[in-house]
Amino acid sequence: MRNWIIALLLIFLVTSCKTRNAARKKDRRVKTDSTFVLEDNRLPKDSNQPVSDKFAFFEHVLIQPDFEQIKISSKVNVETGSFIPTLDATIYIEKDTKVWMTLQAFVITVARGIATPEGIKGQDKTSKTYIDSDFDYLNNLLNVNFIDYKSLEKILMGRTFVKINDSQFILTRNAQGFKMASRVNQKIVTDEKTREYKITLQYDKNYDLLAVNLKDVLTPDELEVSYSNWEEIKGIRLPKSVKIIIKGSKSSQILLENTKFDFSRMDTPYSVPSSYKKIEIQ
Repeated sequence: MRNWIIALLLIFLVTSCKTRNAARKKDRRVKTDSTFVLEDNRLPKDSNQPVSDKFAFFEHVLIQPDFEQIKISSKVNVETGSFIPTLDATIYIEKDTKVWMTLQAFVITVARGIATPEGIKGQDKTSKTYIDSDFDYLNNLLNVNFIDYKSLEKILMGRTFVKINDSQFILTRNAQGFKMASRVNQKIVTDEKTREYKITLQYDKNYDLLAVNLKDVLTPDELEVSYSNWEEIKGIRLPKSVKIIIKGSKSSQILLENTKFDFSRMDTPYSVPSSYKKIEIQ
């Protein structure tokens, strides 16, 4: 059961979409004050230069994507130390409302789940069991303490899902694009616990999110989410490849290859048969 539920819940975190102006990708200029200057591609990869126009950066990376719903077909590989076959996933995101998904192995539906602002639900059809929980369970799986529905949606849409500001982060430019690094440990307080993280975010030159790394300063826990092979599809920037790496007392990795995107509305049935047994979350 645990292997399927890990695959079921973590898949909520590995799809993303965000709106970008198509012309922005073609325009390789960086706005500085009232003028434009060409980006210097000769910068070495380890060179971090100050960014003069911080307002433009924050405007681009914090802007919300303009979409109502999106359906993503994906191939998923989950590495947890136990065998899990390659999974075919259908993920449906309805903005501000829900994230619904279904998983298939060898054309047989094996799991289904849904996330809403109230929490997460998932069922394993192979063992006839299900969960119905708040976001604490998902936080425990990811070795963090700040995931709620709002931050989950930001992760799903490739948006910055941790708080960043000019006073506590250092913004620089390098050969890849932009780097945000916490200058002081970031304290995140929830009802259950307080944790401190070192946080680093990397964006490419047209502001696509490339990687987010969160390292707990007091434990081995670490979470890294990376995106690649971004494409412009109907005016929306989408990553074809996504990777999540979870490090701690136990490590796991999820690789996602998005194969098809659809923006039409779809039905999202979810019900638990009366014969299924509930798994209590400790």
